[in-house]
Amino acid sequence: MTSKVTPAASAQESPSLVDAGTPERLDAVGRPMPEFPEPAPLRGHGPARIIAMCNQKGGVGKTTTTINLGAALAEYGRRVLIVDFDPQGAASVGLGVPTHDLEQTVYDLLMSSKADVREIICRTALPDLDVLPANIDLSAAEVQLVGEVARESVLSRALRPVLDDYDVILVDCQPSLGLLTVNALTAAHGVLIPLECEFFALRGVALLVETIEKVSDRLNPRLTVDGIIATMFDSRTLHSREVIARVHEAFGDTLLHTVIARTVKFPDASVAAEPITTFAPNHAGAIAYRQLARELIARGDAA
Repeated sequence: MTSKVTPAASAQESPSLVDAGTPERLDAVGRPMPEFPEPAPLRGHGPARIIAMCNQKGGVGKTTTTINLGAALAEYGRRVLIVDFDPQGAASVGLGVPTHDLEQTVYDLLMSSKADVREIICRTALPDLDVLPANIDLSAAEVQLVGEVARESVLSRALRPVLDDYDVILVDCQPSLGLLTVNALTAAHGVLIPLECEFFALRGVALLVETIEKVSDRLNPRLTVDGIIATMFDSRTLHSREVIARVHEAFGDTLLHTVIARTVKFPDASVAAEPITTFAPNHAGAIAYRQLARELIARGDAA
């Protein structure tokens, strides 16, 4: 692996940027940037691929990535369900769902076999993008599930009735490796790991990968790591470039080509309760998440 990292290679900041010495575009670690064409329309929908958005460190862009990747996939004709699996309910609020006014949430779905998942799912303002909402009630589930039989598989059973309704189900996990996260990993086909381009964020990835391997070995043999997404990248700083180079050195092509740059537009879009793809559709952040959606589709990690 070459250790040279070119600051100007951030694909989402300058999608048409060409390296001065070659005719090919390079990504943030100097790899040739593939072309990810706009995907063809689907002939039908389902069964869904379940992807857990997971990192035990908070503030790395899990919810931002879940919302905006889901919106980008929906733009490309995929039917997407976002499962808000964090008691903070940030994914629900970020999609305009008034979480405190809800009669039922994902918590009720986990706790009651009589709950109907289709009655709990909320439509969003975006076509083909729905959300299974959460609020602070979900914080009690971790304790209450301890005594349940097959407690690691409760979410998997709860989602089973709607697998054929969607192409992709994105589970926004809480920042921990507790029972709720293990439930998400047990239900999932793949894991996406958003990783802030900061040294202390890098340190926890090895522990997360170890947990994923344990779940794969003991509970869910189909589980794979779909990719690591570098977030909050700042091509102007040596620190961001060093971190992303070390991630590539440790994990190779598990690091996705698409990089998400740091920008104030993401919190602005959150305040507006909509994805950046509709809040600022021509912004570099929106372009980056569309590219991420195309990359995952091209890799076969999204329908």
